[in-house]
Amino acid sequence: MRGLLLMGLGFLLFSTADTQAKLLTDSFHPVQIAWSRQLGLLSGVVIALAVRGPSIFHTRHPALQIARGLLAVISATCFIFAVKFVPLADAVAVSFVAPFMVTAMGALLLGERVGPRRWSAVIVGFLGTLIVIRPGMGVMHPAVLLVLVAATAFAARQVVSRLLASSDRTVTTVAYTALASVLALSLPLPFLWTTPATEIQWALLFGMAAFAAVGELLIIKSLEIAQASVLAPMHYSLIIWGTFWGWLIFGQLPDLWTWIGAIIIVATGLYLIHRERMLAAGE
Repeated sequence: MRGLLLMGLGFLLFSTADTQAKLLTDSFHPVQIAWSRQLGLLSGVVIALAVRGPSIFHTRHPALQIARGLLAVISATCFIFAVKFVPLADAVAVSFVAPFMVTAMGALLLGERVGPRRWSAVIVGFLGTLIVIRPGMGVMHPAVLLVLVAATAFAARQVVSRLLASSDRTVTTVAYTALASVLALSLPLPFLWTTPATEIQWALLFGMAAFAAVGELLIIKSLEIAQASVLAPMHYSLIIWGTFWGWLIFGQLPDLWTWIGAIIIVATGLYLIHRERMLAAGE
C-alpha cells in the first residue's frame, strides 16, 4: 500500500507538471520547456547522488543508457509540442497506446513470447486509440500524431529498460536518462531561448521542474518497496488527473467517443498487466 501511495502521488505530480508545461507553451518553445522539465529530473538525480554517492552511475551498458536518454528527449519534446494544441486528457488517453507498443516491441525485438490473448489485447487497444483520434474526421488536431511519436519513443525506452533491468539499478537508469536528455536538449537551446519576463512564468518553470523531480523520486522509491507489476495499474491514474486539470485550468472535457476509446485502452492495458502477472507466476 505504501508503494501504491507513492506511485500514485508521483503520477499526480507528473500530471501537474504536464499541466504547467501546457500553460508555458503560450510563451516558450517546447524544447526550452522540455529542457526545464528534464533539468528538474536532473536535480532529483543530484539529490540521489548526494545520498548514495557516485555508485549510481555504475553501468555495464553506457550506450544503452545514453540511447534511453535520447529517447526521453523525443518523448518529452513531442508530447509538449502536442499539448500546445491538443486537450491534456485527450493527449494522455492517446499516450496510453505505449503499453501495447511495449508488448509488440518485446515480441518483435526481444523475442518475448506473446500469445493470442495478448496480441488480441494489443489490437483492441490500438482500435481504442483510433476511436480517440478518429483519423480523417477532423475531430482531433493533427498534432495528436506527435503524441503517437512520443508514445512510440516511450515504449522504446521501456524496451531498453527491460534490457537494462538485469544489470543496472533503477536509480542508475534514471540518472543517465536525466543527464543525457539535459545535455542533448542543451545543444539547440541557445537558438530557442526566451528569458522569462514575469514572476508567473518563473514560477511555472520552477514548479514544473520541481514537480517532475519529486515525482521521479517518489516513483523510484515506490519501485524499491513494491513489485513493478503491482504498481503498473497506477499509471492509468494519469487520465483522471489529466481530465481534472484540463477541466479546471483550460475548461476542456473529453467528448463521449474519447471516453469510450479511453475506457477501451485502459481496460485492455489492465488486461495486459494481468496476463503478464500470470505469466510471471507460471500460470
